[in-house]
Amino acid sequence: MSYLGFLMANLGRKPVRTWLTFLSIVVCFLLFGLLRTVGTTFTEPPNLSGVERLVVAPKYSIIDPLPISHMNALGSVEGVEAVTHADWFGGRYQDHGTGYFAIYPVRPREYFDIYSEFTIPADQLEAFENTRTGAVSSRSLAEQFDWKIGDMIPIVADIYPKEDGSLLWEFELVGLYERPDGAASFEEFFFHYDYFEQAKQHSKGMVGWFMVRMEDPNAAAEVASSIDALFENSRDPTRTMTENEYNLQFMKQLGDIGFIVTMILTAVFFSILLLVGNTMFQSFRERMRDLGVLKALGFSDGQVARMVMFEAMMLTLGGALVGLCLASLLLMLAEPLLRSFGVFRLDALSLAMGIAAALALGFVVGAVPAARAGMLPIVDVLRGRA
Repeated sequence: MSYLGFLMANLGRKPVRTWLTFLSIVVCFLLFGLLRTVGTTFTEPPNLSGVERLVVAPKYSIIDPLPISHMNALGSVEGVEAVTHADWFGGRYQDHGTGYFAIYPVRPREYFDIYSEFTIPADQLEAFENTRTGAVSSRSLAEQFDWKIGDMIPIVADIYPKEDGSLLWEFELVGLYERPDGAASFEEFFFHYDYFEQAKQHSKGMVGWFMVRMEDPNAAAEVASSIDALFENSRDPTRTMTENEYNLQFMKQLGDIGFIVTMILTAVFFSILLLVGNTMFQSFRERMRDLGVLKALGFSDGQVARMVMFEAMMLTLGGALVGLCLASLLLMLAEPLLRSFGVFRLDALSLAMGIAAALALGFVVGAVPAARAGMLPIVDVLRGRA
């Protein structure tokens, strides 16, 4: 039997225990791959190279509004090709339990001009522009609630009451739009900004954020700096960022994502350390007589110690590789749904860190059993005294 075969045979002595331990390590490194990717995406600095659109948001909090008068100034910034705006309406469809979805008041033609990847029939876009209470929905959202063009859609507002104090807003569905194939599918509902501005009770003349399209995507960093410098000393300073980064701001309201991820991973690895360490100690105690026989047959102390160490390393490294591969596969499958929040891929650094962590884990849990195996007295072991 080869040396590797001997090691595999040792791991197979207690197959149920070995497989449960292996699966625990797989889950551990699956979580490592997923959480490490999430943490990296939330904490990495924004990349403005080659960005076609930027979002101009309030500098200090995404819930602060910006005056719509900023729009004229934004249009005068060198390198800006087009500008529009939107706001988070906040509401639900009737009392439907799943009736929460993204609702934005927008300027119809300006919005669909900047987001040219959205496809909507020309007659429906014209109806949206010319209908005071008109609204358009993503096709998937309309199918979810069985909406048809011409339906009146009642929305109960969370943030914006009407001038008469009512929270009930009603919109006429005049169009359905679609995203390009492969794009993230979000449930979004747009209605006419002019109606919103006239009918809302407060925050008149204010919007949530602006969207800017550049003439040259490679000049995005310069344009972003120019925009923020323009409003730096105003009452409403701005922070210009990529669309991905802006979407991540909503998630960051939950707390320090990087710290949360670190704490979870620490707890997971500590638990796995105890589990695998306990497994290795049990395996060592059960095989003390076998190890003594190996020494009696001529295996040196170093060979026996390395054998025990390699078993631990094979177990942790094999589980880590499977877990990291599964994490990479899951991220690839989920990429279309997460694309709007950034690039969620297991990068080379995370992969290298996972492998290094697996080797370190194997060394830690195998060090003490390996050291004791190397020092086993042959006579005492064979007599059952050790």
